[in-house]
Amino acid sequence: MTPFGTKMRDLRAKKGVTQKEMATALGISPAYLSALEHGRRGAPSWPLVQKIVGYFNIIWDEAEELQRVAESSHPRVVVDTTGLSASATLLANRLASQIAGLDEDDIRDLLRQLAEMQERGKRR
Repeated sequence: MTPFGTKMRDLRAKKGVTQKEMATALGISPAYLSALEHGRRGAPSWPLVQKIVGYFNIIWDEAEELQRVAESSHPRVVVDTTGLSASATLLANRLASQIAGLDEDDIRDLLRQLAEMQERGKRR
């Protein structure tokens, strides 16, 4: 599952439509929509995100948030540590090898820590 897939399912459930109804309205196949929702496809294209925004009548901040969620929903991620420290390469490899064993609390904690570090970096 991806953040975008979760958001799409939530939006679709709130609107009370099936995947088939939504796919038809967007001009895509139900199979592709299902793959997006289940994280078996990469992040959607910008034009598709715009169609989805229109379909759900999403405006301003919510539309921007949906775009950010789409951009961070690549189910297969490559981390290039070329030119970074050995520690950075170790971190990337350790995360890749251990992510499947992390529970949701661990993942939320790591995400919180990364967000705090990013925020500290903005204040400098």
